[in-house]
Amino acid sequence: MMVDKALHVLVGSLFFLIWFGGSLPNANAQLSPTFYDETCPNASAIIQGVLVQALQTDPRIGASLTRLHFHDCFVDGCDGSILLDNTDTIESEKEAVPNNNSARGFDVVDDIKAALENACPGIVSCADILAVAAEESVWLAGGPSWTVPLGRRDSLIANRSGANSSIPAASESLDVLKSKFAAVGLDTSSDLVALSGAHTFGRAKCSSFNLRLYNFSGSGNPDPTLNTTYLAALQQLCPQGGNGSVVANLDPTTSDAFDRNYFSNLQTNEGLLRSDQELFSTTGADTIDVVNNFSSNQTAFFESFAVSMIRMGNISPLTGTDGEIRLNCRKVNGVSTGSNALLVSSI
Repeated sequence: MMVDKALHVLVGSLFFLIWFGGSLPNANAQLSPTFYDETCPNASAIIQGVLVQALQTDPRIGASLTRLHFHDCFVDGCDGSILLDNTDTIESEKEAVPNNNSARGFDVVDDIKAALENACPGIVSCADILAVAAEESVWLAGGPSWTVPLGRRDSLIANRSGANSSIPAASESLDVLKSKFAAVGLDTSSDLVALSGAHTFGRAKCSSFNLRLYNFSGSGNPDPTLNTTYLAALQQLCPQGGNGSVVANLDPTTSDAFDRNYFSNLQTNEGLLRSDQELFSTTGADTIDVVNNFSSNQTAFFESFAVSMIRMGNISPLTGTDGEIRLNCRKVNGVSTGSNALLVSSI
């Protein structure tokens, strides 16, 4: 069933004006919520339509698309570089350690792009698709709505080494997570905790957290912060030496709903990833008070999450004549896989 967009857009626009007074934090001034109003006015509705259809067969896809936007923005800004496949001249970010065998949803991005190209050819960038798809995914899962600043253009290159070093990883300590957020201009307390709250929906592979179950920090023992009942359940799902591709719910209580339960889980030591539990279990951390606030006040979480998503979406966008509008999100315009020729679009 298609969701009425009129109220959605109105509420999102009011939120944008109230929080930002029409200005964008950390943003290039060329980004605008009305960027496609004349050239592709139905862009958001088209993206939502593809998402609604995809969710019917894959309840994980919303979380996966939100993660793609996150992983895109942390590598040289929100430029769609994560979507590029390998060529003779491009080393795809898809094969970086944080993305390899875990980043997913590329086929749905292809479907969205095809639908947009059919309606308004050469207009909507792949980077903007990721930004809007993340917002729609969160809202369709019961989370907040926000007005997405638009006008990003797509990169001509990828940065695999940057993806390996810049994307926050599931096994990292709070200090490392803070340093990576600071490196892209995000707040190391409010933005870090709010954006981590995206783990209120979706799944993670056993391989991303199994060291916590058996050999935490090389100790030969489980992570002592893990709730013992939760630990036993995870060990049953992910036996030592078992299939690392088996997935667990990031939120064991409401796995496909966007809500505050992620933070309540941290309070009972049921954060699935080390990077989750570190927000609450690191002694003296300033993130603890934020977790407690979001756990008790879902409205506060939703409002902060929307603000932080806008901030993240404004990391170093390509605008104006920089980059291009890719016609195929997987490759630079005029380049076939395996080709060395770079024909840059002037769109």
